[in-house]
Amino acid sequence: MGLSFRRFLIAQDGSLHRLANTKFDRMLQDPGGHGLPAFAGQRVRMAHVVVELVDRVPVRVLRSTFAILTFDNDGRIDSGRFDKQQRALAASALAPALDVPRSEGTILDCSDRFIAQGGAWQPSGALARAIDEAALGRMACQRL
Repeated sequence: MGLSFRRFLIAQDGSLHRLANTKFDRMLQDPGGHGLPAFAGQRVRMAHVVVELVDRVPVRVLRSTFAILTFDNDGRIDSGRFDKQQRALAASALAPALDVPRSEGTILDCSDRFIAQGGAWQPSGALARAIDEAALGRMACQRL
């Protein structure tokens, strides 16, 4: 058994585009040198899917997470915004487990939750099934 991590961008028309993890990492590390002009000036939905492999063949989806990426007018990802949203998501998820007090007096600090929500989304049932089918190799999609 093994695991595979697959990433998809969902275009405005609903089409799925597979994005190699190495390309995504390069986009985050060097946005100026690794853009996606097709997504210039857009907020684009992204799905990150963990797939179980048996004999290197995908057999089932184990986990899916969803984020929103922001691209500038030249197709460069706003890596700072993505990083801030991911950190806020982690902080808001860990705070209850760590019992970290987040308030002063009667004012509750929910900034992490709001930042995290700005970069999150949930797919419809039909889109979630399409993402799973693409992740399992049962549906063709364009590679970026």
